[in-house]
Amino acid sequence: MTFFEELKWRGLIKDISSPELEEKLNNGGMTFYIGTDPTADSLHVGHLSSFLISKRLKNAGHHPILLVGGGTGMIGDPRPTKERAMISKEQVNHNFECLKKQTEDIFGFEVVNNYDWIKDINVLDFLRDYGKFFNINYMLDKDIIRRRLETGITYAEFSYTLIQGYDFLHLFNNYNCIMQVEGSDQWGNITTGIDLIKKITGRDAYAFTMPLVLDKTGKKFGKSEGNALWLDKNKTSSYKIYQYLINSDDDLVESYLKIFTFLSLEEIKEIMEKHQKEPHLRLAQKTLAMEVVRDLRGEEELTKAIN
Repeated sequence: MTFFEELKWRGLIKDISSPELEEKLNNGGMTFYIGTDPTADSLHVGHLSSFLISKRLKNAGHHPILLVGGGTGMIGDPRPTKERAMISKEQVNHNFECLKKQTEDIFGFEVVNNYDWIKDINVLDFLRDYGKFFNINYMLDKDIIRRRLETGITYAEFSYTLIQGYDFLHLFNNYNCIMQVEGSDQWGNITTGIDLIKKITGRDAYAFTMPLVLDKTGKKFGKSEGNALWLDKNKTSSYKIYQYLINSDDDLVESYLKIFTFLSLEEIKEIMEKHQKEPHLRLAQKTLAMEVVRDLRGEEELTKAIN
C-alpha cells in the first residue's frame, strides 16, 4: 500500500487539486501548511484530524508548517450562519503565543503568524496587486460565501478568501511551500490560493482536503455538550477526553481508529474482528481512547485517565 493509498484507506482525502499530487505525496519532500485562526488559547480535539494527518505527512518525509492566523483571526472566516465575534488584538496575540507553544510541544511543527506579513500591506496595494486577479462572480461561487448571501455577509468576511489566498502565495514564495492541507469546508479558500499563485508566478501549487469528522448526531467531532475538549490538560482533563472517546458510537469507531490512531491496517482489522465478536467489552473504543490520550498526553496521563 502506497502512502496515498493509506490516506485514502483511512478516509483522509476528499478533494484533491491535481492527479499528479498522488505521486508527489508518495515521494515525500514537499513543504505544506495547515492553518488555524487564534480564536482560543488552545487547540481542541476537533483539530486532531488535521494535525494528525500533518504528522502522517511529516513521517512520510514532508515538512509541515502551521499558520496561525494572527491577521485573519482579527476578521474571521465566514461561518455558515453568521459573522464570527471579533476579538481584540491583545487576545489574538496571547492566543497565538499559546498555540505556538502547544503545537511545538505536542507535534513539533514549525509555526508562523500571518500577521507578520499582512500588517505591512495597505489597502491600495492589496486591491491593486491581488484583488484585481479575481472577479466578483468567482468569489460569489465560493460555497461558504454563496450560503451567506441570503442572510448577509460583510465585506470583511467577503475579503477573507483573498487574504487566505495571499497567505498561500507568501508561503510559496518565502518558504517553498507548495501544498495546503485543510478540512473540506476550506476548499474554496484553498483554490483561491492555488489560482493566485498560478496567475502571479505561472507555477503550480497543490492541495487536498479531508472530510469533516462528525459524531453520531452529525455535529463536528470533539464537541461535548456544546463545549470543546481542549488539548491543554489544564482546561480539559485526560480523563474527560478518554471518556468522550470510549463512548464513541459502534458505527463510527472503526473510522475513528483509522483517522485518530497510527495503528496499521492489520492491527485495526484484528481489533474490529475481536470487537464484533464481543461488542459489550468495547475493545475498539478502549483502544481508541488509549491510543489518542497516550499520543497527546503520554503514559502518565493515560494511567490517570484509566484509573
